[in-house]
Amino acid sequence: MKKISLLIAFVFIGHIVNAQTKTGTIDADYILAQMPAMEEVNLGLQDYNTEMQEDLQETIKEYESLVEVYQKDRETLTEEERAEKENEIIGLENDIKGFRQRASVMMQMRKNELTKPLYDEINQAMQQVIQEDGYTQIFHANGNSLAFADERYDITEKVLEKLGIDLSDVQEEE
Repeated sequence: MKKISLLIAFVFIGHIVNAQTKTGTIDADYILAQMPAMEEVNLGLQDYNTEMQEDLQETIKEYESLVEVYQKDRETLTEEERAEKENEIIGLENDIKGFRQRASVMMQMRKNELTKPLYDEINQAMQQVIQEDGYTQIFHANGNSLAFADERYDITEKVLEKLGIDLSDVQEEE
C-alpha cells in the first residue's frame, strides 16, 4: 500500500511540474511568407534592386567614358593631367567595387526595413496566443533560439548569485 501511495504521489508531482511549463514552436518565416503583404514587400525589394542597378550602370558608363577619353587623349596630356585622370578613374573603380560589396548588405537592410512591421504583427499575434493558451516558452522552429520565455523561469539572476556577482555593483560600474 505504501508503494502505491508513493507511486501516486510521484505521478501527481510529475503532472504538477509538467503543468507548470508549456512550450511551443513558431516558424515566423513561414508565417511571413504566407502574409499577403509580402507581395508588396517583394515588389518594393525589386524596385529598390532596379534602382540600385540603374545607379551602378550609370557609374559604369561614366567610368567607361573616362577610360575612353583618357586612352584617346593620353598622349597629349601633361604628366599632371594624366595623373589626375588616372586618379579619377581609380576612384570610380573603387566606387564600383565598393558598391558591389555593399549591395547585398543594402538589400538586406531594405528587406529588414520592409518586413519589420510584418514581424511586429506576427509578434503581437504570438503574444495573444501565448496569453490565451498559457505558454511559458516558444522556440523558433528553424533554430535553437527562444522566441519567448516567461521571465518566471529565467534563472540568470540565480546563477549570478551563485557566482557571487552582485548586479547592483555591475550596473553602477556602467
